[in-house]
Amino acid sequence: MNRYIDLHVHSTASDGTLSPAELVQEAKKAGLAAIAVTDHDSVGGIREALDAGNVYGLEVVPGIELSTEYADTEIHVVGLFIDPDNHLLNEQIRAFVDNRDNRNLKIIEKLQAAGFSITAEEIYRRNPGSVIARPHIARYLVDTEQAKDVKTVFNKYIGDGCPCFVDRFKITPMRAVELIHAAGGTAVLAHPCLYKMSRETLIRMIEEMLIPGLDGIEAVYSCNQGSDEKDYREIAEKYGLLLSGGSDFHGANKPHIHLGTGRGNLHVPYEFLEQIKESRR
Repeated sequence: MNRYIDLHVHSTASDGTLSPAELVQEAKKAGLAAIAVTDHDSVGGIREALDAGNVYGLEVVPGIELSTEYADTEIHVVGLFIDPDNHLLNEQIRAFVDNRDNRNLKIIEKLQAAGFSITAEEIYRRNPGSVIARPHIARYLVDTEQAKDVKTVFNKYIGDGCPCFVDRFKITPMRAVELIHAAGGTAVLAHPCLYKMSRETLIRMIEEMLIPGLDGIEAVYSCNQGSDEKDYREIAEKYGLLLSGGSDFHGANKPHIHLGTGRGNLHVPYEFLEQIKESRR
């Protein structure tokens, strides 16, 4: 019998709308064999997810998704099987959080100047324990009926290049690979289809990431189009990379993306996880 997994999901520990335990419960209901909790620059949901995995009988992989930058493009690197207590990784996470908090304040100030009724205190009060980011701000404006939907908030106000946008501190993809390895993890280039970079630039970045030891590539992903998956599988074969895949599920913050199935036709085979585990032995 085919068994399917989802190695890229988000909880309320970053910008998802389901708690880590709820994620595990929903994954079990969906018939998945395993999930990886990969919150943005956060390990805050891992313990709860692992505990819930024991309760519901679901395999849970401790993970993270690190934000980086290459050639003026935001690049994400997923870490699988990380140690959430690793000192070096947590130092970097604290730096991300400090920077993100300052960024949130600047975005809110710009929104206030643009006429919106919003305060940092209210955003943080509504999202206790979460790593606050732009989706939380957008969701607040929608919930308080100051905007039509989250997409509109991003497209008109806080998305890249918009009037209330504020850039954030990022590390390089190579540094992300080093941090993931320091935490005992497997480093995977996330969703290459989203970067809109030339193939030449993508290959150059991958070759640079191979130097610190990039392990894999997210070949199966919700937003792949046309020959994307075939291309990424060929890249994986050429460079000896492991295959990974996931939906990038965020709950209500990305309502068109479903846990395990993405836009409806995503199928990540358990074989991917077996190969990753075999490479770690």
